[in-house]
Amino acid sequence: APAEATTPPAAQPERPRGPRGGRGGRGPRGGGGRDRGPGDRGGRDRGDRDENELTEKLVGINRVAKVVKGGRRFGFAALVIVGDQKGRVGHGAGKAKEVPEAIRKATDQAKRNMVRVALREGRTLHHDIQGRFGAGKVVLRAASPGTGIIAGGPMRAIFEALGLKDVIGKSVGTSNPHNMVKATFQALANVSSPRAVAQRRGKKVGEILGKRADQAEAKE
Repeated sequence: APAEATTPPAAQPERPRGPRGGRGGRGPRGGGGRDRGPGDRGGRDRGDRDENELTEKLVGINRVAKVVKGGRRFGFAALVIVGDQKGRVGHGAGKAKEVPEAIRKATDQAKRNMVRVALREGRTLHHDIQGRFGAGKVVLRAASPGTGIIAGGPMRAIFEALGLKDVIGKSVGTSNPHNMVKATFQALANVSSPRAVAQRRGKKVGEILGKRADQAEAKE
């Protein structure tokens, strides 16, 4: 019997591929992947830029020991001040078995605890203030242009990170850096600008500043 002629199967048409190498028919984006707009990374870039502008100052490092069965385990405790030199500052403490890790923990805590302080002309405080924490007591005084930062130890690190250029600080209590730092921040938290005082009293800023000028003339 003669052999029957067989016809080869028809070739399947090739499906078109999307512009990014994926299969067609999956929508305008082609083969997967996220289309990010120009503003999707704006928040992240802004946060990175703000962190790069921060000033970090290491106030002190202490070696601490923990007594356990069989001996003592040593670690390190760091105290760090962080500020943008534009009116924002924070402090943090961290403990770890290694110094770099302790500094990193303290820096992260300081960035989370940053506060804003009202400055006069961007260089000094609006008024004199006192702060107390535990056995630590500090006195902060506003100063005239050209005075500079007259303070030592942890207080100087706070003023430099805050952006103060003319200020006088004195610690009249303990010399423990942790108590000095917390007492200084307690004092800075009570600094009020004339605008805030006028808003709280329901008056104009000129009335508040006028009283200050009258008091200065009376002292002279």
